[in-house]
Amino acid sequence: MSQPTARKHTALPKARTLIEALPWLTRHHGKTVVIKFGGNAMVDEELKAAFAQDVVFLRHAGLRPVVVHGGGPQISAHLDRLGLVSEFKAGLRVTSPEAMDVVRMVLAGQVQRELVGLLNQHGPLAVGLTGEDAHTMTATKRWADIDGARVDLGRVGEITEVDPGAVQALLDNGRIPVVSSIARSADDGHVYNINADTAAAALAAALNAETLMVLTDVEGLYADWPNSDEVISQLTASELEKLLPELASGMVPKMEGCLHAVRNGVTTARVLDGRVQHSILLEIFTDEGIGTMVLPDQDTTTDEGEDQ
Repeated sequence: MSQPTARKHTALPKARTLIEALPWLTRHHGKTVVIKFGGNAMVDEELKAAFAQDVVFLRHAGLRPVVVHGGGPQISAHLDRLGLVSEFKAGLRVTSPEAMDVVRMVLAGQVQRELVGLLNQHGPLAVGLTGEDAHTMTATKRWADIDGARVDLGRVGEITEVDPGAVQALLDNGRIPVVSSIARSADDGHVYNINADTAAAALAAALNAETLMVLTDVEGLYADWPNSDEVISQLTASELEKLLPELASGMVPKMEGCLHAVRNGVTTARVLDGRVQHSILLEIFTDEGIGTMVLPDQDTTTDEGEDQ
């Protein structure tokens, strides 16, 4: 008896895509992933929704995602409405006491609330907190060095300590922590504005995360910008350290964060193009990967597929 001809299933490519994800699902299962949410992904409604879907997918796929966010565009817009000037020095927002009140309100009361709401459309998953909560992040005043001069940035902080206990408890309870980049003071009673890239890196290290992912508005780290748009797909901590002085000011805190993470126990740090829908899933669950991956110095090779 002849075998019946197998019908062509239009869904077969979807099955292949799912199977391609299997080794990565196996590798990352149970691992903590810290994602810094920022750039265009924060202001574009479709990108925001896709980001929330990605994070919930990670959670249901057996990973333990943590989201850390800033809110530069929203803070600037609110300061404008109040007639307060937005000023930046050395890539950091100069934060007066009045501006700090706005930063705190916008991050914890607007950006975080919206993100928690988007995530919780998919179930009772996300819980918002700031670095102030349960002493998660402690900071001292940060000064900028511009041409050898010490410049006052106001209420801008440098993280001195991270206590990940509250975040860890939420993860152990199956929740998705959403952390605003504000810190309590170690010494003067103030609250400090923390660069969100720096905060994400410090939290990733404290959690012994598998991966730090930083969303940006570029494809990754360029090899020779502006002469070429070729993206460096992978480099070591030492290679990155050599490049840091040449980077554009906006990329410095992101790449310094990646460097800090991989030098403090995080297995990989990645910079991704947040303008691409579902870039997080493409990076974690496909063989190609996108963006730039930073590895610790002793780990210059990775398994096939992970080296992009």
